[in-house]
Amino acid sequence: MAALARELNPEVEVCYVVPTNQMSFSSFLFGKSSVELPKSEIELISRHLAQSGLVAFSSMTLFADLTKEIIAGIRIQNPDTYILWGGIHPIVDPCDAIKHADAICVGEGETVFRDFLSNFMENKAYTETKNFWFNNQGNIIKNGFLPLQTSQEMAAFPLPLYADNELIYQNGSGFVPLIEDEYRKLNGISYHTVWSIGCPYNCAYCSNSKFINNDRNYRKVRHTPVDYIISEVSSAIEKHPYISAVIFHDDSFIGLPVPVLREFAEAWKKRINIGFSIVGALPGFVTREKMEILLDAGMRRIKMGVQSGSDAMLTFYKRPANAAVTNRAISVISEFTDHMIPPTYDIILDNPIETRQDVIDSLRFVYAMPRPYNLNIFSLRLMPNTELASRLAEMKITHPTISEKNYVEVKPSLANILMFALDIVKPSERIFQYLLKYAKPYREEQPEFPMLLFVVRAIYLFKRGLYHLKFLEFSYFPGIIGKGGYMLWRWGILAYHHKYVLEKYRRSLI
Repeated sequence: MAALARELNPEVEVCYVVPTNQMSFSSFLFGKSSVELPKSEIELISRHLAQSGLVAFSSMTLFADLTKEIIAGIRIQNPDTYILWGGIHPIVDPCDAIKHADAICVGEGETVFRDFLSNFMENKAYTETKNFWFNNQGNIIKNGFLPLQTSQEMAAFPLPLYADNELIYQNGSGFVPLIEDEYRKLNGISYHTVWSIGCPYNCAYCSNSKFINNDRNYRKVRHTPVDYIISEVSSAIEKHPYISAVIFHDDSFIGLPVPVLREFAEAWKKRINIGFSIVGALPGFVTREKMEILLDAGMRRIKMGVQSGSDAMLTFYKRPANAAVTNRAISVISEFTDHMIPPTYDIILDNPIETRQDVIDSLRFVYAMPRPYNLNIFSLRLMPNTELASRLAEMKITHPTISEKNYVEVKPSLANILMFALDIVKPSERIFQYLLKYAKPYREEQPEFPMLLFVVRAIYLFKRGLYHLKFLEFSYFPGIIGKGGYMLWRWGILAYHHKYVLEKYRRSLI
């Protein structure tokens, strides 16, 4: 979006506000990270932004309250500043967002943003822009949706803005240039991106269910040509040569067709040739052929959503992949654990409708999974206007939303602590059966052990760090660990490791 805006107006200022590093070691260790800022800082942010005639925000729901506070501050400083709000939150909860902004983008924004911005600058009929709602002095104008962008249209977009005269807010100092040190503080020595858009799944807890309600075609996976994503990554590495890993945050990277993955793999080896991670693998699309293609290209880590080992819960979540399908995908991935960092599997805890049997089923499922593996353990948080939020409301069950409580802040129950412990070690069947006696569902009254959770979580994170160290891969916990990776890059150790050690894993696939 910033790159498109810069095409129309080179004077566009790009500003980032980062209340806390969500991926920091301490955020995971303590299970908490703040999305708030003191009023004095919000005033400084607002004062700077209020100097502009148009301010466009992009935020997820987690940061919606902070965005509202900044908007309110801008209104005080300069009531004439026009406020546009895009990103995930206005799509999933437009009725909330439109109360605070002059305009919100409720669909895909790239093409229509260009139309809106050019019409706005020329004072034309910008309130007729599709995919937008407008708040005209309390009169809400709800325009319809355009068809989803095609792969050809996406290929015509400029490369995302990266390391190109951006600003970042620093507490007490205001907006300052986003220099290389700041990039490394937040991203380590990694580059984060998305290649494909869309997801065939319609999980009840996910904002994707809202996207699909807006347009059924969002189930289709669309992507730019291979040359586009290769050029994007090349451009980023040219600006920051220390980048030694790329993380693809696509919902369904592994759902791309085999011919596309083959083309990508060949181009990646020729022009990029560094490790990459895929954090959006769907169980129904995992095959040996795709794993071999991606590992040969340089994949060093894969993450897949398991969510629960209980078929009852998977049905409740509307996951197309039941426990048996998920288990088959895990079996395929486990065949390749010698060639990469152990796979990561997402698990959702703290579901208010889970029974004791559901909790036990999930623990048994994880206990039986082939090792080694890492678990990403999350506490269920509600996204507004998703099917899950609506169903729990109908059942008159209240549960924290994503903006009320961080999703890594799990309840310190014995069942949850046992889930963390299973990531670390597999106890004997006898000990495991004994521990299961104390597993209770989220809503049942039970003792809590926050200090025990803290200790077990610390060991769990340390173990994960050791796995990454084996591959000298520093995409996780970018702060202090990323700094160590940067020094290894400066000394040439990463290049040596990639050339002589990681190549061994690639050859061993043949």
